[in-house]
Amino acid sequence: MLPAIRQYLDQVEKDFDTIPPVRKAALQKIADGIISLLHSKEHAALIYVCTHNSRRSHLGQVWAMAAAAYYNINGISSYSGGTEITAFNPNAIKALQEAGFQISTSAASTNPHYNITYATHAPALIAFSKKYMDPPNPGTDFIAVMTCSHADDNCPFVPGAYLKVATPYEDPKEGDGKPEQDQVYRERCREIATEVLYTFYLAHQLQNSSRI
Repeated sequence: MLPAIRQYLDQVEKDFDTIPPVRKAALQKIADGIISLLHSKEHAALIYVCTHNSRRSHLGQVWAMAAAAYYNINGISSYSGGTEITAFNPNAIKALQEAGFQISTSAASTNPHYNITYATHAPALIAFSKKYMDPPNPGTDFIAVMTCSHADDNCPFVPGAYLKVATPYEDPKEGDGKPEQDQVYRERCREIATEVLYTFYLAHQLQNSSRI
């Protein structure tokens, strides 16, 4: 894992007590689903879903892989998608870069593909805006994590999902173009990092207890 990301998550791990109990209950369901899939299939895939697949869902996808690496949980893959296609928002990308991720893109387009590096010995994540059912996202046996209320309300049933859990976040888009823009994105990035890391902390605890 890149040292800057590890240092960031070392600090985030201290914030677990700030997560409200109702949120912890939802994150426990995701952790239970991860361990169930790892036991039955030796692989667990998560798709973070938000309407436009531009901010919150990408943050969830990226932090999931970093969190799995942080707790050394193998067999994890994470994706993101929406109900519409837009583009990975530059402000969200900036927040992730400030947290320590190395992000690059090779070609300009209305919907660029970004290479996101979180560890030296792991393949880079490929991130771009897509619908949640589009390739390379899996079509079956995945955990759908709904990161916005609109997507959750409009997708009461996610075809192919092993499990669907709603963990909606406030849209950092509300800060766009305002003096507090960067701070809003940093806060949302940290909030999502905290809850995703807590999810994988729970999965790590479950995994260790099953080995006893």
